[in-house]
Amino acid sequence: MNRGPMRKTTPIADVIMHPVRMRIIQQIGARELTTTALRETLPDVSTATLYRHVAALVDAGIVAVVGERKIRGAVERTLALGERMAHVDREELQAMDAEQLRRAFLTYLGQVAERFDESLSSDDARARDYLGFGMTQLHVTTDDLADLQARLGEMLAPYLDPDRQGTRAVTLATILLP
Repeated sequence: MNRGPMRKTTPIADVIMHPVRMRIIQQIGARELTTTALRETLPDVSTATLYRHVAALVDAGIVAVVGERKIRGAVERTLALGERMAHVDREELQAMDAEQLRRAFLTYLGQVAERFDESLSSDDARARDYLGFGMTQLHVTTDDLADLQARLGEMLAPYLDPDRQGTRAVTLATILLP
């Protein structure tokens, strides 16, 4: 099924900077999920709330319906990330005021902290083998930064396949601060 065109041109930040919507995007990631599977991964979110936020993400083109099948008279949809990138780009960052940026950044940090807490509470004895964090200072121009981001995208592409044998999912989070 086609991942479909964007229906609305709502700024991405207005759509994704809600904690439930960010969690939906993170759960879908580079894979496809049925609405049933998505509900199971977010048991603390009511079904009505989940469907309302999924609809907002679909309307904005961030999430796409890539399949549908009938189950006992109801239609179960399969979801994937849409064509629109699920991140805030440079133009949208420039358009946000300080309070919007602060809220977006804190929402992002909350999601990173939630992932960290999940990894710490895992029963998997090897979970810490996959944990790491650090900071380094880079000296770049805006052109350098664009080049770096493009190269990172190319470098990471082979690791985005959830069906690769013998692998484990890890979250790579990046933050650029001037």
